[in-house]
Amino acid sequence: MENLGAVSVLIAFCLGVYALAASILGGWKRKPYLVASAERAVYALWLLLTVASSVVVHALLTGDFRMVYVASHSNRDMPALYKFAAWWGGQEGSLLLWSWLLASYAALVVLTNRRRHRAMMPFVTAVLMAPQVFFLILNAFVASPFRMLAVGREITSVPDGNGLNPLLQYWAMALHPPALYLGYVGFAVPFAFAMGALITREKSDSWLQTTRRWTLITWLFQSCGILLGAGWAYAVLGWGGYWGWDPVENASLLPWITATAFLHSVMMQEKKGMMKVWNVSLISITFWLCIFGTFLTRSGIVSSVHAFAQSPIGKWFVGFLAVLAAAVIYVILNRLDYLRSEARLESVVSRESSFLFNNLLLLASCFAVLWGTLFPVISEAFTGEKISVAAPFFNRVNVPIGLFLLFLTGVAPLFAWRRTSVASLRRNFTWPLAAAAVLAAGLFAAGVRHGYALVCFALCLFVAWTIGAEFYKGSRAIAARTGQNLLAAAVELTHRNPRRYGGYTVHMGIVLMFVGFAGSAFNKQATVEVELGSAFQLGRYELQVREIRRGSNPNYSWDHAVIGVSSGGKAVDRLEPERRLYVSSGQNTSEVAIRRRLNEDLYLNFAGMSADNSKAVIQAYVFPLVSWIWIGFLVLVGGTLVCLVPGKSRVKEAGPGVSIAEVEYAQVED
Repeated sequence: MENLGAVSVLIAFCLGVYALAASILGGWKRKPYLVASAERAVYALWLLLTVASSVVVHALLTGDFRMVYVASHSNRDMPALYKFAAWWGGQEGSLLLWSWLLASYAALVVLTNRRRHRAMMPFVTAVLMAPQVFFLILNAFVASPFRMLAVGREITSVPDGNGLNPLLQYWAMALHPPALYLGYVGFAVPFAFAMGALITREKSDSWLQTTRRWTLITWLFQSCGILLGAGWAYAVLGWGGYWGWDPVENASLLPWITATAFLHSVMMQEKKGMMKVWNVSLISITFWLCIFGTFLTRSGIVSSVHAFAQSPIGKWFVGFLAVLAAAVIYVILNRLDYLRSEARLESVVSRESSFLFNNLLLLASCFAVLWGTLFPVISEAFTGEKISVAAPFFNRVNVPIGLFLLFLTGVAPLFAWRRTSVASLRRNFTWPLAAAAVLAAGLFAAGVRHGYALVCFALCLFVAWTIGAEFYKGSRAIAARTGQNLLAAAVELTHRNPRRYGGYTVHMGIVLMFVGFAGSAFNKQATVEVELGSAFQLGRYELQVREIRRGSNPNYSWDHAVIGVSSGGKAVDRLEPERRLYVSSGQNTSEVAIRRRLNEDLYLNFAGMSADNSKAVIQAYVFPLVSWIWIGFLVLVGGTLVCLVPGKSRVKEAGPGVSIAEVEYAQVED
């Protein structure tokens, strides 16, 4: 079986090289049969990588401990879910997953565009095959998952494997890496379309819609990957946080930021023919950052619980990143005449300017995160001393930027395209600003003194008000014309223009997440050593350690604390955090217990027993409003899916003798 997998990767590499060369030659010389053969090579490559991936997964599930990868990342007693997740739990397997996902994307792009964009598709295919060949070099020659255990020339085996890292044996980690990879890898598609359009000087703007749609899909995957990772950190690592500005966390955030900027600024190119150089640069930077993030995870130059062990694979990534950057810069500079803007910014007080400021702030945030992530590496290279950059730096820089971005989220719908009149500003801003001011004053009077939290809550109401007003005005117009109730009219409104109102729903999800972020200003925590039967206080909760249980199974041994929770003298819950020691790795992990409520989470971590084994060490936290982060995430996902739904035909709905303007006033804008 291992030979089948290794040979499949080798043949896939050969097909990737052929598809790359044949696409370029076929597109350049206008040879349709050569282009068609390259596209068929893409399908065959996907099939071969599916075979190779199936070999790895089969070996993990059946426990073929002759393979080095299986012996290192699986064992007999792991649940089947985590045996499958071991596919991406190690360096070699995750690189194979990268290649398989890229091949899947490439095959899907070729299949869905076999009758469209015919002039540029050969170059789109070639751009997709370039990173495909790079990763197949790694799979075949540098980090093969098909290496065998051997003594001399004899293949051998071990009785059992080391197992997957215990920290990764959690349901969210069966979803987080694939979702993140779907984002990382998927950004190759809009990048390929952008490069294909530049190379061929594509005259039609239809490629831009394809690029935006693919960007939205991969942005959704990246968002899911980031938030699932945050949920994993919150529930597994035991420190109670969901984001620690870890270098690998930051690496996943960077392309998300630039893709978010692109999704906003591309609207200006679609509507006004503006910011063409800016947009193609943004999508190129996004893909470059995806490769860079993969490099950070695998090179060993940063320390992280998320990163793989140090390996020589980093120099291969450095070379590819350099070639990629040089090629992109050359293509953009060579096509500056093609990228000339068709219009100029007419007013600072306009929707165009709000998108521009949005982009500038997002890029400022991206630079700050990138600089803080790389500064320890840079300082060590120049001074020999690694100067760490901790969370306070990132918070100090990004919290004000985030609040200003939140403000722009509310402002943009109130601005008109081209320029906004003073009367319009007064009419649109009065009530949202008044509501935000009243809320801030009320919270201050109630004793809230944290400045950033006050501003954040006020801005959240401001943005929610403006979004709600947009839905209300459009729904009321439809309801008045059709006789529907407001809820049905809101659904109809969204269906008519899903891109616009789906975007508003995404913004509402961001608002809810910011409510959760603001709650962190009021966190409470305590670490105590408690005797059996004793209690301690945290905020309004009294926590009593009632029982300590011990046990084991073939995979791990465990200590289990039973803690009674009371509030105001009344029992409200019982939480049972657990401490585990995994047999194969000898590693300790925590299974935290969380009492989730909309207003706050009570979070308990059983850190083990005291030195004399007489007391339980309990880490207790109260996290106000944290559940709104996860609720906001679900709203964000729902809004993004709405954006991907095709809208109703406005011509059909208008009917004979009725102008489109009379159907619904907001339909004419995105």
